[in-house]
Amino acid sequence: MSAVNRAAVEAVLRQYTDPYLNQDPVSAGCVRSIDVQGDRVSVQLELGYAAGLFKSGWAQMLQMAIEGLDGVATARVDITSVIAAHKAQAQVPGLANVKNVVAVASGKGGVGKSTTAANLALALAREGAKVGILDADIYGPSQGIMFGIPEGTRPQVKDQKWFVPVQAHGVEVMSMAFLTDDNTPMVWRGPMVSGALLQLVTQTAWGDLDYLVIDMPPGTGDIQLTLAQKVPVAGSVIVTTPQDLALLDARKGVEMFRKVNIPVLGVVENMAVHICSNCGHAEHLFGEGGGVKLASQYGVELLASLPLSMDIREQADGGKPTVIAEPESPIAMVYQELARHVGARIVLQEALTPAMPNISVSDD
Repeated sequence: MSAVNRAAVEAVLRQYTDPYLNQDPVSAGCVRSIDVQGDRVSVQLELGYAAGLFKSGWAQMLQMAIEGLDGVATARVDITSVIAAHKAQAQVPGLANVKNVVAVASGKGGVGKSTTAANLALALAREGAKVGILDADIYGPSQGIMFGIPEGTRPQVKDQKWFVPVQAHGVEVMSMAFLTDDNTPMVWRGPMVSGALLQLVTQTAWGDLDYLVIDMPPGTGDIQLTLAQKVPVAGSVIVTTPQDLALLDARKGVEMFRKVNIPVLGVVENMAVHICSNCGHAEHLFGEGGGVKLASQYGVELLASLPLSMDIREQADGGKPTVIAEPESPIAMVYQELARHVGARIVLQEALTPAMPNISVSDD
């Protein structure tokens, strides 16, 4: 039986690719320690994204691979997730207690942006992250309904200065709907809305959050630009349907984020296909392949493709989005994949950001 060393263990780890970081654990910098004691091996890996539902299977796969090494009797692989704060756009101050802000946006309304934002927040929480969601869709706030928060709920006020977010399904929720009458429309001009939203963002007493998901208003106008320029966003997710008109507006959303130097983490395609509940026939009601084309055009990832499903709509309307209502369903698993991809893309985006050059001054 040959002796095992660190190099042999690393060689095995390099044969396996993390499906979210698209790299092996060694190249991705996830290896924290490799301990070889005779024929026993212990490996510690650290992921930079929330992966609570993925870690055990990933650890088991790597453990079996290491135990296949000649000279290894037993192996143990422990995986933890440590989510760090990542850079946002330059000259924008960070939010207290919030590590990463993710903006969920769309070029137009009616494409399922708010439903995607709610399920993304809940999926991140299921993966073990501490999560909050801000409903910035001031003219049509819906997160209160989606999270099952009773009408008329008002946030507590702390020290006469801070709004305390409402807790629902393990997520901190804040919405303009909590401060207004649900039946009264917000007849405000853009600057008033922008000011109110910034106040909502900066004067909410968020807990120690790994991720704050912002459900952005649809469009690319004054409100969106103000949020993009004043809120430290680590990355954005663009939601669209395959329909040509929706894709046209989604392109504008991508361009807007690029102009304000906010990374576009990827595209979510909603209502991609409809499966008839009676006969099982699949039909692309809004076109086919639109999300793939958009992602390819801008060199970003198609993070998820979701069907046109009555269940998604009914569960959101009922205050229990799919991730909570049917956590083991195929659709919920798509949202979990989305959550892991979003977290990993933020980590990868940080690695792509060029470091500032060192400037030295000498007397020569």
